[in-house]
Amino acid sequence: MAAAQAGKILAIANKEPLVIAGQILMETARRHGATILPVDSEHSAIFQSLQAGKANEVKKIILTASGGPFRKATAETFANATKEQALAHPTWAMGPKITVDSATMMNKALEVIEAVRLFETPPEKVDVLVHPESIVHSMVEYVDGSVIAQLGTPDMKTPIQYALTYPKRVPGIARGLDLAHLGRLTFELPNRSIFRSLDLGFEAARIGGSAPAVFNAANEAAVEQFLSGRMRLGTILELVEHCLQVHTVRQGLGLEELIDVDRWARAEVEQVLKNRRQLMV
Repeated sequence: MAAAQAGKILAIANKEPLVIAGQILMETARRHGATILPVDSEHSAIFQSLQAGKANEVKKIILTASGGPFRKATAETFANATKEQALAHPTWAMGPKITVDSATMMNKALEVIEAVRLFETPPEKVDVLVHPESIVHSMVEYVDGSVIAQLGTPDMKTPIQYALTYPKRVPGIARGLDLAHLGRLTFELPNRSIFRSLDLGFEAARIGGSAPAVFNAANEAAVEQFLSGRMRLGTILELVEHCLQVHTVRQGLGLEELIDVDRWARAEVEQVLKNRRQLMV
C-alpha cells in the first residue's frame, strides 16, 4: 500500500495483497499513478497476452493449472491423502503451503480472485483449464476467436525477469522451450466434484467485499493444521466452506477492517477443530 501511495512500480509476487485487499490496492494505485505488475507466472502470462488487444475485445481469461498430484485421484483418495502425497507435486518445486494449495487447487481458486482484481474483470469472464505439462502459463481469448497464450518452461525466472525489466525484454537465464522435444501439450477440464475449491473461489470473487479475505485466511489456517498432521486433506475444503457460510459479508471495508476479518476466519477454523476434537473424546 505504501508503494502504491508513493506512485511506484509495484511487482506483486504473492496473491494475498490482491485477494485480501485487491479493490483498495487497485484504487490506491490508480489514484497515485502507481503501476502494478504481476510476477505470478499465470498472471504474468495473462498480462502479456492482454497486450494483443483492447480490454473491450477480451472474451475470456483462461488460467491454466497443472492439476497437482491428485489430478486423476478419486474423491476418497483426495480426501484422505497424506502430507507426503500432497507435497509430491509433479511439475513445480515450491514451498509446502503453496504445494498443498496446488494439491487442493486452492491455489488456482486464489488466482481466480487475483485475476478478477488485477485485470478488473468479472468472474464470469475467467475460466480454469488443467494443463499438466505447465508449459502454457495462461491464455486470453478474444471476441474474434483468437486465443493468445504465453508459453515457457515451468521456471519462475522468466516472469520475475519480465516484471523487473518491463516494458523491455532482455536475454534471460531460464532454459529455453523445446517444443519438438515436448511433442504434445494436453488440456482438460478440472474435476469440480473433487476440487470444490474452484467453485468456492469463484463464489468469493462474485460476492467480493470481505469474502475473499475470509477465503484466504481460512485456507491458510486449515493448511497449517494439515501440515501439522492434525487433520486430513479434505477437511481443508470443509473448513473454508464453513467459514464462508457463517461469515456475514461486508462491503467497502478498509485495510484494518479486512485484517480483522482475516483474524476472525483463522480463529473460526481453530474453534471448529477444537469443537470436533472435544466431540471425539
